[in-house]
Amino acid sequence: MTDSLFSRRALLRYGAYGAGAAALAGTAASWDRLTGADIPGRDDGSLVVATLGSAFSPGGVRALVDGFRRLHPDIKVRVNAVQAVDWSDFFAKILTQIAAGTAPDLVYVATEGVQLFARHLGVPLDRWVRRDAAELREYFADVHPSLVESMMYEGSLYQLPIEFNAADMYLNTQVLRRAGAEFPAGDWTRDDFTALLRRMKKASDSHFTPYFWTNRLWGGVVPWLFANGTNLLAESKAPGGSWLWDAFYPADRRRGRGGGFRWTTPQATDDRVVEAYDYLAALVHDGLCTRPEGGNGQNLIGVFSTGRVGVTPAGGFWAGGLHLAGMRADGFDVQYFPRRHTQRHQFGAAGYALLRTSKKQDAAWEFIKYSARRDTLGKLFTTNQTTPARRSMLTADRYRETGPAHWRVFYDTLDRFPDTGPVPAPPQVAEVTQVLLKHTGTALSSPGSVGPALRRMQGDLEKAMERDV
Repeated sequence: MTDSLFSRRALLRYGAYGAGAAALAGTAASWDRLTGADIPGRDDGSLVVATLGSAFSPGGVRALVDGFRRLHPDIKVRVNAVQAVDWSDFFAKILTQIAAGTAPDLVYVATEGVQLFARHLGVPLDRWVRRDAAELREYFADVHPSLVESMMYEGSLYQLPIEFNAADMYLNTQVLRRAGAEFPAGDWTRDDFTALLRRMKKASDSHFTPYFWTNRLWGGVVPWLFANGTNLLAESKAPGGSWLWDAFYPADRRRGRGGGFRWTTPQATDDRVVEAYDYLAALVHDGLCTRPEGGNGQNLIGVFSTGRVGVTPAGGFWAGGLHLAGMRADGFDVQYFPRRHTQRHQFGAAGYALLRTSKKQDAAWEFIKYSARRDTLGKLFTTNQTTPARRSMLTADRYRETGPAHWRVFYDTLDRFPDTGPVPAPPQVAEVTQVLLKHTGTALSSPGSVGPALRRMQGDLEKAMERDV
């Protein structure tokens, strides 16, 4: 591969994302031949867009492609919906395609992969954004600067965010009524949260779990770290970015913005990290929550909708998920994540990344712009399976059928808590995530496990962050 792309070693290491490991290992022996992207018949001239298979409905994809073709009849588009368990598995499969010389032009990338793709594979969008500033002014006016900043890397913009999800707190209203509890206020605290869990447990049988959460980077332990005023890795801002902020955002909305996030020194043994884990361990010990389970949380919909779980962290995507599972709009509601030292929230966003291997970069930029249009997103996000990045799309009419009553929480999380930021996802995100999940499970497995597990986590994180990816 050229210097602008992953080295063979880096690609093989990032196969650790999941299923891609075996496939990448298999390509190594015939590397030179497989990276020949100009093999006859491999390219039919279409702009190839790779998405996570579950990201969009088939109808949404058809609307996206048909609408783009009407606007740009000279550009053929093919959307490849890659079936994957989660983002990690998806990224592994994309890296396998790149290793085999069948790289798409555009890849739908979530926060978990923004810096990974930006550092090794992506094309900065800066020159196109500057050129089409007049056309994009309406877009940026409709999108919160925190979402845009999360798509920047070392001063350049690599994606236009089209969706996001912050980790807010969902509550089952049937369980609230059973416990004789009121819906919590927006400024509730961690103590208020604990008291609510105890009240729910007291009013329910032994098959009930007050709080349920999954062991993953988004929505796992990280929201508790943010609320505790800390993070898994030391966080700072890269310099630069003024070319974008000065052009599109007024002074009060660009204040404090930079050229993207930097996550550097591991701090798993920081006192506030330990405190957050001790708190979760106490909830487990008292029977107020489960030990964190792996996976993407799909198994949670059933137990939450039937009232066997009272509270869980989730984003706007769950409004559509619960509705499709048969829950009434008044069967659940959502509130901000409770405060501890802060009430900072975490989010993940997504948009299209343009790969350096693409020979259709101008056409790809036109697709990126089209995908971010309000009318496009309106056709794509019809079932509330996510939170649109465009503020104007969050309306009472959008949530009338699915709920929840406090739907404004989804976007107000960004407005009310302006320090809310993305999950920690450096270029070494694959190894960082593996370390976090492994040692979080161990830390909460038995009494007295927190301290030893976090010390091991610190050591493994230091090794992961020292690696040059």
